[in-house]
Amino acid sequence: MDGGAHCNRRTVEEVFRDFKGRYSGLIKALTIDVEEFYQRCDPEKENLCLYGFPSEQWDVSLPAEVVPPEIPEPALGINFARDGMQEKDWLALVAVNGDAWLLSVAFYFGARFGFDKADRKRLFDMINDLPTIFEVVTGAAKKK
Repeated sequence: MDGGAHCNRRTVEEVFRDFKGRYSGLIKALTIDVEEFYQRCDPEKENLCLYGFPSEQWDVSLPAEVVPPEIPEPALGINFARDGMQEKDWLALVAVNGDAWLLSVAFYFGARFGFDKADRKRLFDMINDLPTIFEVVTGAAKKK
């Protein structure tokens, strides 16, 4: 789902599918692929961001050079704190920033596609039925 398709009406389900793909990508980076993710977040590099994609893939890269960006940008500079914190605390920090980014992208699309109050509530409820990335990464999701 690109950010430039503002004239095409999308459904709550389509935006949620986009959210869920990005969500799965971020969880994969912070759990299954955590060693690769850690290595790619070299503090010696420039400001890096963790991106999740609708295809359930992830990438660590520089922010988009397009101004303004097509969609909201994730937290900038995730790599700088890596070596100054315990790994689990750093991963939790990246996770909570990922949660904030995913919500901003989902509701950005909701605004672009003209969601009304009922649509926004439905989208929020669908998202809220999932554990947060923070809960998954810290193990809090298993305790619920």
